[in-house]
Amino acid sequence: MTEITSFQGTGRRKSAIAQVVLKKGTGKIMVNKLSYDKYFTVLHDQVTVISPLATLKQMNRYDVVVRVKGGGKTGQAGAIVLGLARALKLADLTLDAELRKSGYLTRDPRMKERKKYGLRGARRSPQWTKR
Repeated sequence: MTEITSFQGTGRRKSAIAQVVLKKGTGKIMVNKLSYDKYFTVLHDQVTVISPLATLKQMNRYDVVVRVKGGGKTGQAGAIVLGLARALKLADLTLDAELRKSGYLTRDPRMKERKKYGLRGARRSPQWTKR
């Protein structure tokens, strides 16, 4: 029987969608053909992206290739975390409990609220005049 060499995970947050491919390797993380620290210029987003690997102490064990689109940079970082956690879970099922306990396998359900008729936005009403 052949051994599976790569694992895939899909992550979503707000309107960002990330497709994550995890392979055995040396610890390179590529996001849209750029290194993750070049793609995410804000330090908080860089730390967010590597947090599942850092929590599990698996930084130098896997190479990560990510295709991400939609949303802003912070939403994309959140989508990558979910996709990476799902791929890590497929790679090693014993990591499931630790990933779930750390909150990496929970999807953030917050989305933009839709515009309602009769209003200017989701909740903003037209200006009211007394006379």
